[in-house]
Amino acid sequence: MAGYDFRSPRLFVDAALAPGATVALTKPQAHYLSNVLRLKPGSAVLAFNGLDGEWRTSLEGTGKRVALAVQERTREQTTASDLHYLFAPLKHERLDYMMQKAVEMGVSRLQPVLTRHTQVNRINLERMRANAIEAAEQCGILTVPEIHAPLTFGRMIAARKPDRLLVFCDEDAKSKDPVAALGVARLGPETLLPLTSVSADGPQPIAVLIGPEGGFADEERAALLDLPNIVRLSLGPRILRADTAAVAALALVQTVLGDWR
Repeated sequence: MAGYDFRSPRLFVDAALAPGATVALTKPQAHYLSNVLRLKPGSAVLAFNGLDGEWRTSLEGTGKRVALAVQERTREQTTASDLHYLFAPLKHERLDYMMQKAVEMGVSRLQPVLTRHTQVNRINLERMRANAIEAAEQCGILTVPEIHAPLTFGRMIAARKPDRLLVFCDEDAKSKDPVAALGVARLGPETLLPLTSVSADGPQPIAVLIGPEGGFADEERAALLDLPNIVRLSLGPRILRADTAAVAALALVQTVLGDWR
């Protein structure tokens, strides 16, 4: 039997969820439930807030005054994977797609990074969050990832914590076998140890970095290769668009190191 209800609509709410609580909805949420889905008072809606698990609620009211009456918890809150996704921003439609797929893949933090060859320097954080929420609502995910303002490449390097494995995708990687590349972690210039040695005491904190479609500049690649605890990842014989590379890289990481095991 499925672990959650596929059929009832799901809604992310910015309110505490507990038995007997009433959650007021925003105008867009009320419009969506009443006018788009055409739900009637008493209809079941699943609600989550990223903190209290998922709850079965019933729709109350009509028109603009619509609320959810909280009834019972259907799923306990789960802990998100400690998986950060760092990426060079893309144009609107492709960024929307990439955001949705990253959330589906279990990313816990989304961090835009401005590299030398980044083609888009301004992004709409509210639009990013809206896409993340929509993906979580549609896919049964209980946690919406953190979304952070863009960092320059230099600030990203300076802020990095060395205990977090950094997987960066590079078409010039020497190893063309991505699964084999993920089997070891670089802990120092001369030392290679199995990743299980790093993560024996708990889940391995991971960050996946994908650059712009123009690739990393030579000095950026050199700075990445000089860091400890990195994996340089090739994504096969074909050049992938950045949004496609996001799906491929995150699927590989989740399969070899993450919660797909």
